[in-house]
Amino acid sequence: MPSLSRMVDGARRHFGDSLSPDDAYLSYYDVRVMKADVDSIKNDWLTDNAIAFWQEYLEREELKGYPKAQIVLLRPSMSFLLQHTQDPRTLETALPKFTHTTHIFLPINDNTDVAHAEGGSHWSLLLVSIIDGVSFHYDSLSPSNDREARNTSAKLEQLLQKRLRFIHMDDAPQQENGSDCGVFVCVLMKHLLLKRLLRADATKKISMSMKDQHINASDGRKTMMRIIDARKKEGERRRSRSVSPFRPKSSHSKSPPRIGEENDNLKTTSGKG
Repeated sequence: MPSLSRMVDGARRHFGDSLSPDDAYLSYYDVRVMKADVDSIKNDWLTDNAIAFWQEYLEREELKGYPKAQIVLLRPSMSFLLQHTQDPRTLETALPKFTHTTHIFLPINDNTDVAHAEGGSHWSLLLVSIIDGVSFHYDSLSPSNDREARNTSAKLEQLLQKRLRFIHMDDAPQQENGSDCGVFVCVLMKHLLLKRLLRADATKKISMSMKDQHINASDGRKTMMRIIDARKKEGERRRSRSVSPFRPKSSHSKSPPRIGEENDNLKTTSGKG
């Protein structure tokens, strides 16, 4: 079994740590979106980082409207480590605290090579309801990731010290090609989060079935790009306002446009009388 440090180093590589600023497209809070990620969103198999951006977006701009929600969107890198770590308790310091968490979303990848973080050929989505003790698996190329999803659910059982009943969702929407699986994960995640969990009536039972729900992957890709480009333009606008007109052009930063907490603090400060 490879060491944890080796696995973490491998997982970090898909965040572009070793790439130059010129390869970066947008810095969005804790995620740096690279040009390769953008290319994958436009028309390819989604990178880990593309999915991580989508999760960051959902947390920062959708979940923030529900401050009482205790829902975790676990990043692909951590889902990958959880799946391949023999003893998941060794990851407790790196993982979020699940003490009050009600649900966890985990992107599942079929990569078996822990030394190659961007490996694998298929994505699926695991939604764990801790309060109900159930793991729901949505696979757009069923049953490709069944083993990986069951293994990840079992690791969570050890970590949470709670029994989880595994349910393979046979009615999950199915993709029509070999490259849309990551887009299906992102679209499903948003739908289940916003339409099912956050808008649920506490007095009624929530159906987690996706029967008769059609997913248009092309529209999903366009939506993701529209969101990224809108934040890129906003980052460029904010940066242009903060740059002195007397500063030489050669000294301008090559870093990508950024949207982050410092922007939120600036808006709060500027709004004060």
